[in-house]
Amino acid sequence: MPVASDDIGGLVGAYERFLAGARVGPEVRDSILDSWKRCRSAGLAPNRLLVPYAEDLGLEDRFLKAANPVLDRLTSALSDANVTVVLADAKARVIQRGGADPALNARLDAVQFAPGFGFAEQIAGTNGIGTALAERRPCLVFGREHFADCMQPFACAGAPVRDPFSGRIEGIVDLTCLRRDADPAMLNLVREAVGEIETRLLEQGTQRERALLAAYRRAHRANLSEERQPQAGSRDGGNGHRIDRVDRAVLREKAEELIASPHRRLDQVTLSGGRVATLLRRRVIGATGEVGVVVEARILGSPRLRHIVQPTPTSTPTVTPTTTATQTTQVTPDTLPEPAAIATAAAASAAAAVPLAGVPTAPVKGATAEAATAVLPAAGTTTVEAVAAPMPSKDGTEAGAETEAETEAETETEIETEAEAERAGADGWLLVGEPGVGQLAVLARRRLELLHDAGLSIGTTLDVTRTAEELAEVSVPRFADFVAVDLPDWVLRGDEPGSAGAGTALRRVALGAVREGPYWYGVGHPVRYIPATPQARCLESGRPVLEPVLAEAGGWIAQDPAGAEGALAAGIHSLIAVPLRARGVTLGVVSFYRSEKLAPFEDDDVSLTQELAGRAAVCVDNARLFTREHNTALALQRSLLPRGRPEQNAVDVAYRYLPAHAGVGGDWFDVIPLSGARVALVVGDVVGHGLHAAATMGRLRTAVHNFCSLDLPPEDLLTHLDDLVGRLYRGEGWAEDDNADLDAGAVGATCLYAVYDPVSRRCTLTRAGHPQPAIVRPDGTAEFVDLPLGPPLGVGGMPFETVETELPEGSQLVLYTDGLIEDRLSDIDDGFERLRGVLASAGRPPEETCEAVLDALLPDCPRDDVALLVARTRALGPERVAQWELPSDPAVVTRARAAVTRQLSAWDLDELAFTTELVASELVTNAIRHATGPVQLRLLRDRALICEVSDGSSTSPRLRRARTEDEGGRGLFLVAQLTDRWGTRYTSTGKIIWTEQPLPRTDPA
Repeated sequence: MPVASDDIGGLVGAYERFLAGARVGPEVRDSILDSWKRCRSAGLAPNRLLVPYAEDLGLEDRFLKAANPVLDRLTSALSDANVTVVLADAKARVIQRGGADPALNARLDAVQFAPGFGFAEQIAGTNGIGTALAERRPCLVFGREHFADCMQPFACAGAPVRDPFSGRIEGIVDLTCLRRDADPAMLNLVREAVGEIETRLLEQGTQRERALLAAYRRAHRANLSEERQPQAGSRDGGNGHRIDRVDRAVLREKAEELIASPHRRLDQVTLSGGRVATLLRRRVIGATGEVGVVVEARILGSPRLRHIVQPTPTSTPTVTPTTTATQTTQVTPDTLPEPAAIATAAAASAAAAVPLAGVPTAPVKGATAEAATAVLPAAGTTTVEAVAAPMPSKDGTEAGAETEAETEAETETEIETEAEAERAGADGWLLVGEPGVGQLAVLARRRLELLHDAGLSIGTTLDVTRTAEELAEVSVPRFADFVAVDLPDWVLRGDEPGSAGAGTALRRVALGAVREGPYWYGVGHPVRYIPATPQARCLESGRPVLEPVLAEAGGWIAQDPAGAEGALAAGIHSLIAVPLRARGVTLGVVSFYRSEKLAPFEDDDVSLTQELAGRAAVCVDNARLFTREHNTALALQRSLLPRGRPEQNAVDVAYRYLPAHAGVGGDWFDVIPLSGARVALVVGDVVGHGLHAAATMGRLRTAVHNFCSLDLPPEDLLTHLDDLVGRLYRGEGWAEDDNADLDAGAVGATCLYAVYDPVSRRCTLTRAGHPQPAIVRPDGTAEFVDLPLGPPLGVGGMPFETVETELPEGSQLVLYTDGLIEDRLSDIDDGFERLRGVLASAGRPPEETCEAVLDALLPDCPRDDVALLVARTRALGPERVAQWELPSDPAVVTRARAAVTRQLSAWDLDELAFTTELVASELVTNAIRHATGPVQLRLLRDRALICEVSDGSSTSPRLRRARTEDEGGRGLFLVAQLTDRWGTRYTSTGKIIWTEQPLPRTDPA
């Protein structure tokens, strides 16, 4: 049945948390999470896929001869399933693609999933071809499990095809379809196809290759048979043939040559008595991931041989004990380079080839001194390759190819007898080198693997707490059973380095444990170590402290007697306390504990803990420095953003600002009172994040305030702002410096500017590259203003257009930045529709509108800053406005003064009558004398008493200091002295001279 599209739920959140550096839960498969980590380590960006293309790609004719018939049949069988069948080479480059309908092929072409393009995991992210090659085993990837955004509409199943003789991966078979058409059976189909291709490759082997494999199986079967029926009187338990010192030396020499030859897998050697031994080189992987190479020697007609260790020159032969396959060997796809039945049995019998840490070296009773197989640890071995040599059969003639029926019968017998031999512990192996070398090599390899994984896992984010958690996760349970990370608070806050010595108050930041227990301080718990504890001693000295027997560690017990008693009762026996030191500063302490499942810590473990703690300390310090910079930038940005609401009566406002999860950005908003009871609403967005974006935002916000003080029209204000941004861009100097940081130097911004007049209830809007604003009418109807989109600030060369609209009282004007509606997982039009749906509500206050919008549209971890400004309009009613049209006649000044006095008496503002009468008469007189056109006098009773005189001239009056002998020139000076503020505002028909006087405190306005 098709796979349900439930990956849209938990996987989306998990994917976003992974990209943000947070912990991912069990909703993501381990294999997919490992692939995501590899993609992140390779520096891939999910929203930018750069797939390389190569011409004239192809595969060997031998491989195509085996693969094409199988793929043709598979394509035909899937003709109605809308699934494409893809064949790629060993470098994950697409060779051919077949099947599927034109619509699916068109979508695949759009993401370059076509012949010639490479889809290795380190280039294209998690996908069926690249991940199958990286994992070297079949894999299934559904929808959101893909790392790249463009690949998420698809589902794919891929599997590698191996050469049965060399073990090399020759190609990848992949099935790809749309996510909605996916079926888990795709993985079984691709496995079957790969198995059939490998069988056809096996059939193409030369006669001598197949003969050698057949002889190898016959020799193995004969040895098993002879071991089950030992001849009486033979001390070897066989037919009396011995492997003497010379034969053993020859076997060892050939085994070492085969181990050192990664391109050879099979060889033969002639022993004494005309016997011929077949040597097989194979790769094995231990249960905990150790990788080694074994060489097995099988001799036709000889007894089953026991394990033996190469003796040292000064001692008698020493025997290394053998563990069973179930204890030491994990069969993986890499251990199956030949037909599955043969390789599975052989890999199982190779169990003792890789000695594991903790297996003691001791003599084994009854062991003989006969060499059968050689093994060397092979760190980093990744491929198994071979060449075959002819070998005589049991009767001395050339061995020929076995029939298919014989092969199947032998395979069944081999599996059965091999299982019996395994249960009896019959197989034995020779370790080439000194006794214990393999064990030491495995221990060294496991430590190297732990350090390698620590380098990949620790420091994936710039978060102090998460870095401490990653140290605990990578250490438990591979190295320790319990790990505790304690840091001082100044590290968590990102402050300057302080003291973290003995007696310092610490806080438990991370705790990794194989099981919970009441004897541990919990995460977040304050910890203060007494001077006698290992932790305090290591903090004081700056060196690790080893406590191999905790039951005898008095200082550790004295720290918390009850907790220590519980820990000892739980089997915890040893401790290493390591200081976290970076750049000469001690940042905290890490405590590694082991219980009865692991051997006590030794001196060799101390150096490993130092390496782990050293790597983690650098990452913690980097996270601390980032936290400090982030807090500094956030403090700067908050200091530059508005504090509180300005005093004005034009609109009721509510706003929200949320910084991005990844860092401080350059979004800003403003509410600026203007002359004439008007108000300006501004929202802007500076490109980038960090201190540079915050500083640029502060510059632009200051510039907007300055331009508003000039009462510029909206389009003129944006023109001046555009010119300023362009000069900032050119003046940074990064273009002339080749070593400058382009991201830090580039300046770009968007802006939306609106002016609302409560008297006329008209709003004038203009924008520069910014999302269009929304208007919510009093009846709940929500719509977006059809506002022409100007170029972003700094581009220059294009004029800005304005739109004027009338807003009924109680309408809401909603301004926002693009972080609210843009989501790389969905189209921006969907964001606009979701916003429209949330805003469509009548009678909701601005504060509730902000909450509803953020709850519905904002993700848990926003990738970009979000600024939201909601303004509900008010109207200045006719009872608060008085207006008179005046002719250009000096005699009208007297009537104007009388009208002002009457209006102020009607407003109960008689105490302002004298001053206002003087101001009005002076402004009207100047307009009549020095200007043209009709003159208009208007009084507004808002938060202040506003007096405005307009005329048809664009010439602005100038305040000057009159000399003693001058008869005029003092009128405007008196106006400035008698009022709080005054200024000039230009209109399309002329200008307006305005003044403001504070109202008496008893005035209800």
